[in-house]
Amino acid sequence: QVQLVESGGGLVQPGGSLGLSCAASGRIFSINGMGWYRQAPGNQRELVAAVWNGDSTNYADSVKGRFTISRDNAKNTVYLQMNSLKPEDTAVYYCSADIKATMRGTIFQYWGQGTQVIVSS
Repeated sequence: QVQLVESGGGLVQPGGSLGLSCAASGRIFSINGMGWYRQAPGNQRELVAAVWNGDSTNYADSVKGRFTISRDNAKNTVYLQMNSLKPEDTAVYYCSADIKATMRGTIFQYWGQGTQVIVSS
């Protein structure tokens, strides 16, 4: 029932900027947190940034000061603004959300299909 749709990926030169967005839709009672993960070839999937209820955030050390995560609760949407991009940021970026489908239900983690970000000159 729940779907996460990402957009905004693409090719950008080093030092450039790119903005990602992810909208959750379907059977949603509440969203406790949303975040972005990434996976480069040969690497494990890693957390990039997350935002929780109360607007608390956390970032991977490698992106601190360059990336900014934000959330629009009314639209069930999370954003990731990526500045000063580096070649090592190249990866497939996945949106994730912890969602409670009903008032009495439990919380599950949902994933988007991923969007490719390539940083290259």
